[in-house]
Amino acid sequence: MSDLFTGITEKVKASYPSIVFPEGNDERIVEAASRLSAEGILKPVLLGDKEEIRALIVEKGYAFKEVEIIDPRTYEQMDEMIEAFVERRKGKETKEEAAERLLDVNYFGTMLTYMKKVNGLVSGAVHSTGDTVRPALQIIKTKTGVTRTSGTFLMVRGEEKYIFSDCAINISPDSETLAEIAIESAETAKVFGIDPAVAMLSFSTKGSAVCPEADKVVEATRLAKERRPDLLLDGEFQFDAAFVPSVAQKKAPDSPLKGQANVFIFPSLEAGNIGYKLTQRLGNFEAIGPILQGLNQPVNDLSRGCNAEDVYKLALITAMQSFI
Repeated sequence: MSDLFTGITEKVKASYPSIVFPEGNDERIVEAASRLSAEGILKPVLLGDKEEIRALIVEKGYAFKEVEIIDPRTYEQMDEMIEAFVERRKGKETKEEAAERLLDVNYFGTMLTYMKKVNGLVSGAVHSTGDTVRPALQIIKTKTGVTRTSGTFLMVRGEEKYIFSDCAINISPDSETLAEIAIESAETAKVFGIDPAVAMLSFSTKGSAVCPEADKVVEATRLAKERRPDLLLDGEFQFDAAFVPSVAQKKAPDSPLKGQANVFIFPSLEAGNIGYKLTQRLGNFEAIGPILQGLNQPVNDLSRGCNAEDVYKLALITAMQSFI
């Protein structure tokens, strides 16, 4: 394991949080949860049919120091949860509708997080991003000053660490949203020991193209600087001008970034998604995420193509977010 995750593991162990996994009957989830428990890192809470989960544990020979298995259908504190859900939804759903809704493991797990019975949630091995994010937005909601969540990837290769955003949630963010994403991404970078140097990416560098797409990034840069003048942040940049000092000297000689950015804000979801996958597959970087930003409590989304190692690492990150 990289030094990055060794450091995270030690910090999480000291806190020993609990993380809920709504997809408790998935083999990848149970394998990762078993490892997290056996290593004494955190307490996993698995949701689903208890007999089915226990049978899977026995069949695969997984060992747990501590684990809690909850079936929403037989949860003894469901009445308390229904009351809290109805109150949180402010009359948008009746008690009867809430009782039905909370049989959905993602809604149930999100409520456990909201009620602080667990410290965070990891889902998405089976469910879509929407299935994971929607309950979080309705129940946990975004932090004050943040209008929407965004999805970032931590890109790791040896000692190299970078943040790529938004690669998961916002399809065509406007300037306001891009500014928010930039600020939240800088804070995420700090969680992983990255001193953020934020580049607002475009196909234009400092006015080399004049068009609505580039202007959007220029305005986002202005807004982000206005709101957080303490951040090292600049744009608009083509990637090479943000990352290669010799190119930066030619294209943006007055920029404080000087071609040394480590947090990259993409102008659209398609650019971000393509960018991180190219870096992952051609550059042999490990892509960890998407890590959801801007929420009041940590909820993170796996890829449905994930393996147990991905689950393990995202659970560590979620646990880390819970006390930062």
